[in-house]
Amino acid sequence: MLTATGIYQQYGDRILFDRVTFTIGTRDKVGLVGRNGAGKSTMLKIIAGDVNPDEGKVQRESGSTLGFLHQEMDLPSGNTVLEETLTAFAHIQEMEDRLEELNREMEVRTDYTSDSYASMLEEFTHLTERFALVGGITMEAEAERVLKGLGFEQKDFRRQTTEFSGGWQMRIELAKMLLQRPDYLLLDEPTNHLDIESIIWLENWLSSYSGAVITISHDRQFLDNVTNRTLEIELGKVYDYKAGYSKYVELQAERREKAEAAYLNQQKVIADKERTISRFMAKATKTKMAQSMQKQLDKIERIELDETNTAVMNLRFPPAPRSGAITLQARGVTKTYGKLNVLRGADLKIDRGDRVAFVGQNGQGKTTLAKILIGKIPATSGEVELGHNVSVGYYAQNQSDALDGNKTLLETMEEASPPEMRTRLRSILGAFLFSGEDQDKKVMVLSGGERARLALACMLLRPFNLLVLDEPTNHLDMASKDMLKSALMDYDGTLLVVSHDREFLAGLTDRTIEFRDHQLYEHLGDVNAFLEKRQLNDMRSVELEKPKSNGTASTPAPAPRAPLDNDERRRLQKEVGSAERKIERLEQDIEKIHLKMADPSFYEDAQRVEKTTAELKRKQEELDQVMEAWEAASFQLGE
Repeated sequence: MLTATGIYQQYGDRILFDRVTFTIGTRDKVGLVGRNGAGKSTMLKIIAGDVNPDEGKVQRESGSTLGFLHQEMDLPSGNTVLEETLTAFAHIQEMEDRLEELNREMEVRTDYTSDSYASMLEEFTHLTERFALVGGITMEAEAERVLKGLGFEQKDFRRQTTEFSGGWQMRIELAKMLLQRPDYLLLDEPTNHLDIESIIWLENWLSSYSGAVITISHDRQFLDNVTNRTLEIELGKVYDYKAGYSKYVELQAERREKAEAAYLNQQKVIADKERTISRFMAKATKTKMAQSMQKQLDKIERIELDETNTAVMNLRFPPAPRSGAITLQARGVTKTYGKLNVLRGADLKIDRGDRVAFVGQNGQGKTTLAKILIGKIPATSGEVELGHNVSVGYYAQNQSDALDGNKTLLETMEEASPPEMRTRLRSILGAFLFSGEDQDKKVMVLSGGERARLALACMLLRPFNLLVLDEPTNHLDMASKDMLKSALMDYDGTLLVVSHDREFLAGLTDRTIEFRDHQLYEHLGDVNAFLEKRQLNDMRSVELEKPKSNGTASTPAPAPRAPLDNDERRRLQKEVGSAERKIERLEQDIEKIHLKMADPSFYEDAQRVEKTTAELKRKQEELDQVMEAWEAASFQLGE
């Protein structure tokens, strides 16, 4: 049991926590929710012991362990991905080192009858049993399983951690924490840098986790799938609901409604009594009774309505100017960075009024293609054509980080504004919850959510008919996300959104473009229709399917296996081995072709391009066939 008692925290004039108390059970799955700036991350730091509250204390049982995944982290350099992940098993690795040391000693010792040899043998036996019991034999396989679940590929395991972006380094830190299995697991926005498939994998892991989980997340569906209890932080208080997020929203509304009804009813009773007391006080014969009634009234415990923060930004996109029938068209778009191939021959056509979602694993090119489509970065090859009279509104994944911290909010808006909008800037900032003196604050003092709101406000200063949003919900609280989605539902232009937030995407778009293996696969409907159609509770099963046309067909389930005799088993083993060698050779051949195509001079010879492209297609088709044969033989073998 973890108990927080009388937690009081104040910054300047602002009381963040006003002597709050709560407990966390050993198997509780808790969502910590509240508006941006309410103090959620600070509360996690207090629970973890990273921040000492002004008053109060946090206690947990002696010997219990705690893991804290926070937003600021710094992995040590010098390790590969797998090496760094295996540091989660430091205590097991110490055991393994001692076993190796004992093994070496036993190889040279000959005093088999001595007490010291018997003692050494006893230690070796005990350590061997304990090593197997705590998972020492399977720790590397377990580490690989978790890394793959979080989106890493086998080839990534031997790469240095420093080769990866901050988001991928966060996944390594998360993998270590999951493998350590602490009694209390604290997660601050764990889904921010995960794609949909990794989020679903993490949900499944946490749902069956044997310890307690306390998580902050703005992903409603993640909270619904993981948590069974919600702690709401609002204006210095903590409210405890024994329910997941969606049920909590209902219970919160009921609580406030009942509290308001009780308050109004009590106010009516008090007013009636005060009127009676006033009448009686005017009559000498009733004075004593009036005084008695006043004493009774003074003893009534007054109901006070809790303060609530219900302010939401007022977001409305300007009417979209009319564009041509085709908004944009991309043909054969390829993008490489040195040897890294991000996109390969992507084709895409978006018509006026289309609402399109880009989904798929991180690193598959979603953001890259979005930037290529609107001219932010060039393609390595291929072409993109914007339609007639298309004007672009773009919200980048790091849009809020690009704001100049030394400028005030008003100066930031003035810099982004056309002359005709200058007189309306203060009222627009007010609509985004920046009023009065707030508008003269420096951008550097804003929270992540406030910066995101300011970036959205800047984007609305000019009309556009193609709106491209790249992870727009990363720093927004639930209320702001709901307001943004509502405004997007009313937007009358063409919409393209890159997001891993399933609840946000649900019902928002009518086409879903899946990015996989550097190519695009189109599915009609929103993200939920896509997931249902493909029957993907775990999207990683996409990798086991072989698209036949436009990425929508899937491989039929094989028939049940019959028992194998020895000859049949040997034949299948030979087939598997042969297929694996062919796959390795074909992958090497394809990689060589990609290296050729990465050279800009390659495209100067049209005949060479045509010949090489045909060879690449033939190799890829052959690889697909060999992979199918390998899968069939492996399945029959039960591998």
